[in-house]
Amino acid sequence: MNEFAEELHDVFERFGRISLRRMFGGHGVFHEGRMFGLIAGGRLYLKADAETAGFFEARQLPPFEYQRRGQTARISYYEAPPELFEDRHEAALWAGRAWEAVLRAGAAKPAARRVPSKRIRRSS
Repeated sequence: MNEFAEELHDVFERFGRISLRRMFGGHGVFHEGRMFGLIAGGRLYLKADAETAGFFEARQLPPFEYQRRGQTARISYYEAPPELFEDRHEAALWAGRAWEAVLRAGAAKPAARRVPSKRIRRSS
């Protein structure tokens, strides 16, 4: 895991425990099993929705974009403001907004591993 990704544990200390998983050529940032952030190209992006996108747009923070089949595609993540890395209160505020967007979207937690049931052999 790169140093930038590992630093996020400290950045989000006031928000709560996070975990990181490699994905999309970068890392997903998770809280309670749900992804609320994305690290790509050395930048942090946070989940947004109709209620929170305005906070990012007012700061002129760009959305996450990538190329897919020759087209530019967007997902509902915006670049995090730079002061988030210097101010733990700001980090918790912005992470909280992203988390609320995740909850409103109803993002499911990963399915629990199913334990196969044991079959009882009956003797005749």
